Amino acid sequence: MKLFELPWFSNAAIRHVTYGIFIGFALSVTSQSISSYWRSRRRQSLSQEQFEFRPIELRSDEVLHGVTGLIGNTPLVRINSLSDALGVEILGKAEFANPGGSVKDRVALRIIEDAERQGLLHPHTGSRIFEGTVGSTGISIATIAKARGYDTTIIMPDDVAQEKVNALQALGANVQRVRPASIVDQKQYVNIARRAAIEFGRSDIAKGLKDAHISHELQTGSTSVVVTTTSSHVHTESTVDDPLDEDLLSKPRGFFADQFENCSNFEAHYDGTGPEIWRQTNSHVDAFVSGAGTGQFLKSMNEEVQVVLADPEGSGLYNKVKHGVMYDRREAEGTKRRHQVDTVVEGIGINRMTNNIDLAIPIIDDAFRITDVEAVAMSRYLVQNDGLFLGSSSACNLVACVKFVKKMGWREGHTLVTILCDSGNRHYSKFWNDEYLRKANIPVDRSIIDDLIAQPGSGV
Repeated sequence: MKLFELPWFSNAAIRHVTYGIFIGFALSVTSQSISSYWRSRRRQSLSQEQFEFRPIELRSDEVLHGVTGLIGNTPLVRINSLSDALGVEILGKAEFANPGGSVKDRVALRIIEDAERQGLLHPHTGSRIFEGTVGSTGISIATIAKARGYDTTIIMPDDVAQEKVNALQALGANVQRVRPASIVDQKQYVNIARRAAIEFGRSDIAKGLKDAHISHELQTGSTSVVVTTTSSHVHTESTVDDPLDEDLLSKPRGFFADQFENCSNFEAHYDGTGPEIWRQTNSHVDAFVSGAGTGQFLKSMNEEVQVVLADPEGSGLYNKVKHGVMYDRREAEGTKRRHQVDTVVEGIGINRMTNNIDLAIPIIDDAFRITDVEAVAMSRYLVQNDGLFLGSSSACNLVACVKFVKKMGWREGHTLVTILCDSGNRHYSKFWNDEYLRKANIPVDRSIIDDLIAQPGSGV
């Protein structure tokens, strides 16, 4: 007899066996799932008993102490349009991200901190900081002075952008605007600031006292830094305050910051900006392009780094680097719109040697003179292609980057770093005012940059 003919092997039996197998499998899976679920709940319960859930907490070093804590450690941003077009990496140090809106925050902070460290300034004593500036340094000084407990007086040419004046006044600075003049003129804004600091400590002159001839200048150990006091307790032979002389320590002082000669300017970048760039690029920098900046730190880390100067029209630094002289025929008196710097570009360029320029000149490898037309074109090009709204000196630096890449014939594998000094917010009335530019016969044509990029590289 065959198996399928057995009486017990019926259709009903087959169904029952199939159902049994299915139900057994389902029960097995279900029991495993339930067991796994309860084990998971048990682990979660134990975890909650052992660890208390807390909100995210900030580390103490992420809480910055006041506005000065915001200065420095600015981002390094890739300029996509120029980098892609040229085949190199062009990176901009976004100094406009500083709280005072420019790279000059670093300089102002270092100047004031050094003065406090040396005992030349004491906060909350009614002391006043004086500076001659075309704007950005003054804004930075006024910002930090408020945070540190000082008053400020800013002397500036009367042809700078109105936005800078407005910012200074909003920060509580006493702003005095004067006609542009040569540095040899006592009415030049830097000279007026210096004299104002000296006179701040000579209230006796106004009162007509018999001892008005007595100097109220304090010894600073520097030929550029001027500090005066309203105290009559002046120690003419020492640069250190007597810690027991309450009158000397508590009376208001006048302090002339003198950004051009004060070496705290140089040290702010050597100790801050340079190391930041070195770290952010993982030590891969082939060229550093800037205004009158030094690049000294980068050069000290790698002597092969090329330091390149971007100089606006009317400034003498280009000729100093290229030809060893500060002036040429094109900068003769009587040919300029302004007495000092004949350009719509504000914030870079100078026509005299200073302590900080002396430190910079020996390590500058190349220089480019950037015209107003090129700077304006670059600013519009960057807005159109990158959404970057930058000021005039930033635009100058980036034109110099393009020119240097073309001159060197660089393509892939090279990295250039430059400074994006400030944004366009301080330049509405001049550099970013097409009507003003038209009256100054400066065309607005971003295709100039397209043409510059399209030019074949010369190589070296």
